[in-house]
Amino acid sequence: MDSATSEPTTGQHLAPSVARSVKVLVVGAFGVGKTTLIDSVSEIEPLRTEEQITTASVGIDPGLPEKQTTTVALDFGRLTVSEEIALYMFGTPGQRRFWDLWAGLADGAVGALVMVDTRSIESSFEVLDQLELRTKMPFAVVINQFPDSPQYPVERIRAALDLLPTTPIVRCDARNRTSSAQALVQLVEHALTFPAFQKAPA
Repeated sequence: MDSATSEPTTGQHLAPSVARSVKVLVVGAFGVGKTTLIDSVSEIEPLRTEEQITTASVGIDPGLPEKQTTTVALDFGRLTVSEEIALYMFGTPGQRRFWDLWAGLADGAVGALVMVDTRSIESSFEVLDQLELRTKMPFAVVINQFPDSPQYPVERIRAALDLLPTTPIVRCDARNRTSSAQALVQLVEHALTFPAFQKAPA
């Protein structure tokens, strides 16, 4: 799956060798970097549904002073991860009030990339609960490396999030294409071990 870390394709069309398209979710709490990751890695112009954050969200959504916009429906991008497989990435809104959208976005997906910010790791607890409640799909956890993120050992994070030993945990800089692509490859390799991947439409 080396092609995921190569330069992005300049065209909008899939390479002729791609025989399989696979849908994955990118989920996480508000402000963890979902839109940034899809932007950094997509080989096509990403679709975004971002709106300006207004005073109407005060007391409803978490407050992040540096964040001026938020996803209200989905983010969408595409990444060819091997000569045969292309990923279609669907980023979900992080706010609790949009979680009802997850069920529809998850339809047909084979796995999820769960983004975590160690500056507020507790915000991931409900996200993981919702993912398991609404989708039952395999997932990999990605620790997005913000400049001021605390650095915890992987096993401490696994224990804090109550993850199975088989759940992949990877560190990532969501702004970096290669780093984001490698995280997605980890998810695909994990999803390959589940029957749902084998049933995914070509």
